[in-house]
Amino acid sequence: MSAPVIRVRELRKRLGRVEVLRGISFEVMPQEIFVIMGPSGTGKTVLLRHLIGLLTPDAGEIYLWDAPVHALRGDDLDRLRLRIGVVFQSAALFDSMTVGENVAFPVRRHRGESEIKIRETVSTLLSMVGMEGQEQKMPADLSGGMRKRVGIARALALNPDLVFYDEPTAGLDPPAARGVESLMARLQTDLGVTSVVVTHDLWTAFGIGDRVAVLDSGRVIAIGTPAEIQADPRPQIRDFIHPPAAGGERGGEV
Repeated sequence: MSAPVIRVRELRKRLGRVEVLRGISFEVMPQEIFVIMGPSGTGKTVLLRHLIGLLTPDAGEIYLWDAPVHALRGDDLDRLRLRIGVVFQSAALFDSMTVGENVAFPVRRHRGESEIKIRETVSTLLSMVGMEGQEQKMPADLSGGMRKRVGIARALALNPDLVFYDEPTAGLDPPAARGVESLMARLQTDLGVTSVVVTHDLWTAFGIGDRVAVLDSGRVIAIGTPAEIQADPRPQIRDFIHPPAAGGERGGEV
């Protein structure tokens, strides 16, 4: 059996007087799409920031492969980050750079490749995410869905083994959201990457997740396949899946 890509053990973090993470543990397996789901304020973003080394836990351990993220600093952490990609909620594109320059940025920064090779890499990545021929456009000229696709292309620029997605469909209309979800699933199949998706959107969680972890008040209260989570009879799980307020056309957002 393959070893986990991510191992989290009894992770705890207090911000001010609030204990945001309260003993979180889980594992993510190779080539899995692992979804972390829960309402705003339940600790999803804080957990993600720990996984990519932007925050240090008060207690507990995080391993990416065999690397102790919780203990790494400086150059050691920077080297580990070359193996991962991150797609931020806002896509976090540089507004002063073209689409092509945004995607090329990590390649220029971390690899000594020729400009011809960099242009070929950018063209391949943009084609992969359905944005071929858009190198000269500026981020301001793109729709929300297009910006997310460019953000994904940039996250893949260094051929990562692991990609983190922070609310990848937030702010998108349903067709654009479904397109991004389809792209994420296809990249897992085509590239064999492992993906961790942080979301409050049930359509995303159950539509692409191999397994789903449900967070509530800084704890993992359930981990299972989408079918297992949807069949869980506990009231706190049912409240996540069937919130009292109507969810609109897409429904099921928590």
